[in-house]
Amino acid sequence: MKIVTYNVNGLRPRISQYGSLLKLLDSFDADIICFQETKLRRQELTADLVMAEGYESFFSCTRTCEKGRSGYSGVATFCRVKSAFSSTEVALPVAAEQGFTGLIGNSEPGREKTPEIAPGLEEFARDELLKVDSEGRCVITDHGHFVLFNLYGPRAESDDLERIEFKLKFFKILQKRWETLLSQGRRIFVVGDLNIAPTSLDRCEAAPDFENNEFRRWFRSMLLESGGPFYDVFRAKHPDRVGAYTCWPQNTGAEEFNYGTRIDHILCAGSCLHQEQDQQGHSFVACHVKECDILTEYKRWRPGNSLRWKGGQRIKLEGSDHAPVYTSLLQIPSIPPHSTPTSSARYIPMIYGIQQTLVSVLMRRQVAEQIKSSQVSSLSQDGDVTLRSCSEREKRPLDTCPLLDVPPSNICTPGFESEFLISRGDECSRISVDGDGCKTSSALRSDNIRRIPSNATKKKAKKSQGSQLSLKSFFQKSSTHCNFVDRDSDCSADRADLLETKPQTNEPPVTNDLSCSTQLCELKSSASSQEQDEPSTCSQEKNSVALLEWQRIQQVMQNSIPLCKGHREPCVARVVKKQGPNFGRRFYVCARAEGPASNPEANCNYFKWAASKSRGK
Repeated sequence: MKIVTYNVNGLRPRISQYGSLLKLLDSFDADIICFQETKLRRQELTADLVMAEGYESFFSCTRTCEKGRSGYSGVATFCRVKSAFSSTEVALPVAAEQGFTGLIGNSEPGREKTPEIAPGLEEFARDELLKVDSEGRCVITDHGHFVLFNLYGPRAESDDLERIEFKLKFFKILQKRWETLLSQGRRIFVVGDLNIAPTSLDRCEAAPDFENNEFRRWFRSMLLESGGPFYDVFRAKHPDRVGAYTCWPQNTGAEEFNYGTRIDHILCAGSCLHQEQDQQGHSFVACHVKECDILTEYKRWRPGNSLRWKGGQRIKLEGSDHAPVYTSLLQIPSIPPHSTPTSSARYIPMIYGIQQTLVSVLMRRQVAEQIKSSQVSSLSQDGDVTLRSCSEREKRPLDTCPLLDVPPSNICTPGFESEFLISRGDECSRISVDGDGCKTSSALRSDNIRRIPSNATKKKAKKSQGSQLSLKSFFQKSSTHCNFVDRDSDCSADRADLLETKPQTNEPPVTNDLSCSTQLCELKSSASSQEQDEPSTCSQEKNSVALLEWQRIQQVMQNSIPLCKGHREPCVARVVKKQGPNFGRRFYVCARAEGPASNPEANCNYFKWAASKSRGK
């Protein structure tokens, strides 16, 4: 049995990266896959995000309306099963719960019973539990032999007292829930992004006081070597491995030099499944855990990618800023037959409703096609003029269909679409003709027959879209454009004058029209010759001036960018996004990727504030 935990940094982009949810899940070849930071709200759950053939899924989404927290976190657990009903597979849970307080998973719409607080948490106030459990950070699945916690731990900056208090309360309540389950003899797996690196071995170039952080001290107190109940499964298998990191900063290119932290964990507590009387030396990890490691092949940056300071900074890397962690288990027996819990995503009303809607759409389409075929057959029986199929029209000569003033090759060409007005006395019908047949619409009153190509407007639209202005046009005056407009208006005025001199008779035009057209041609030719005779030096001078000005602007911008002192290379500009006195202020840093100080190829930590007019003398 294989369990994988992965902070996807948004489930939508990961599905888009792999093409579908099924391909993403199959890439792990695991029985239980736990995602964190899905960034989905409950109303955004759709079938393509939660349903995959051969998997059952369980979601917990953020329920808070707090600014900046809506749609931010979220976790999901996918279980690979052969059957969702009457199954003996361990991967299919016998029970599932959103959150860990008991107040979220039992408060689904349609339940009359008031949700009850989970056992062991009675000492906490109800509002306090709801606040901690409202950000969609936990899904619990009971797999018979063990209870699995899929967690996304809160992040708290050192100066954010409110989030520090939230994080402390979050883990304090979790610890109470774990202690209650362990006292009942249950085995526990805790997987996910806990946002805690327990020791200096789990952080690149950790500071001397790194391990004094209160959250790191709490984490280590939960481990077996400190008297706690949990194994850190990765360290149990690789106690001395250096550089084993699972997360890297997104905007510093730290993956190039593996400058990261290990904050994604798999913890395990409880006895083994063996029935021997003497349990000394037995534990679940020692008896049933075969391996635990980091799936580094899912990292965004890989050997062979362009270096950050050699053009790689502009290349968008696909993937999350985390790497998955997996563990493989041995000798896990089957459990009694059971079915998918009701909290599965397959039973979410939105998903169930969408599946019903798809069926109804197909039924409506089938009914519409039947109605359409019956209307076509009735038209061919009742109408005075019948247009046969394309293959039949090809066999008929053109003179047998005198009403259609269109060559047969055009009518029978696949993709050809046109509309015709066919008159019969005073009545006229509009006929739409394409390569597959004809359709008749409303009757009109007309004595003429005319052809209306349906794709004429489309060609005009495409032509207008393609007429994009060039960069040079912004440095030129609009006098040339005005000359064109004036010339066209003069020509149109000449045409209007000539047309007004024409006699208002019904007789065919005489040779005066020929002379008028000759005059128009002379006017056009004279105007074009004058335009060609104008010197082109003016436009060339304007182009050269614009080019010089653009080069000057580029040079000024280049000179304003400082060079880092470590590599004498142009820096990159950043903007402060954190709220505070420097919010929105620009600064310059070394363009190279973040890495160890001992590596001369890494970032030299150069920093300089950009000049700002608003910060005067």
